[in-house]
Amino acid sequence: MPLSVEQSYAWCRGVARSRAKNFYYSFVLLSPAQRGAMCAVYAFMRQCDDLSDDPANPDPAALRASLGAWRRDLDRALAGDFGPHACWPALHDAVRRFGIPPEYLRVMIDGVSSDIEARRIGTFDELYRYCYQVASVVGLTVIHIFGFTSPEALPLAEKCGVAFQLTNILRDVREDLERDRLYLPAEDLRRFGVDESALREGRRTEGVVELLRFETARAREYYRESEALLGLIDSGSRASLWALREIYRRLLERIERSGFDVFHQRVRLPAWEKAAIVARAACGAIRPAPEAGERNFPR
Repeated sequence: MPLSVEQSYAWCRGVARSRAKNFYYSFVLLSPAQRGAMCAVYAFMRQCDDLSDDPANPDPAALRASLGAWRRDLDRALAGDFGPHACWPALHDAVRRFGIPPEYLRVMIDGVSSDIEARRIGTFDELYRYCYQVASVVGLTVIHIFGFTSPEALPLAEKCGVAFQLTNILRDVREDLERDRLYLPAEDLRRFGVDESALREGRRTEGVVELLRFETARAREYYRESEALLGLIDSGSRASLWALREIYRRLLERIERSGFDVFHQRVRLPAWEKAAIVARAACGAIRPAPEAGERNFPR
């Protein structure tokens, strides 16, 4: 028997508290209804990731079958027919309450499906498409929960998602290579004379450092371009978005300050620093940018 909506939201909140290491800090700044919807979306995304990267089920065909069944369960849940998974009643309620376009959720499944097998990226355009599928659609979903009226918010949310995902890619180079995935574009490796073996072996050659510095500058440009999003969402949601952006922006700074050593340690923000960011946001010590700037960094 499916859980009630209230039980489903409670389950989703538990998942977010235990597994959303960066996102959950910003959730606490939202209204209860918004916080519940964010947790429901996060729980859905978390299950997508788990199904695509299940160590107990390493066969690609089996993983694709699991994600195919998950997609069918999503379509039924959106129609009010809930399967056994605990997230469906809450997700259905969140989609209806906040007008979330269901297509975003389907694109999320497409994105994680592309990670099932060994992965290499040829060009930045290819990487941008991947970032859109796994991160930009999350940003586009979330701004419906935040609330917005101007259509100008949509492309900025897309860029914000790209900034977050580029930060994740830089942080996770070593872990991704352990899973035979490399998201740094091959065209950029060639540009800086970097062989994949140098990344696998964690050798911070001059070329490797310049490559990672280049990708860091690219991510920073997407943060800059999307900054005006703060001024386009409902005022009551700005503290949450500011805190989330600040957490990720500081993570990118830490990667740079480490000398781009993403091979021998996992770069992260300590809990006290994330809590301090949330406290600053809660006190209203934020200022949205007045408008987005023009791109001045090569794609």
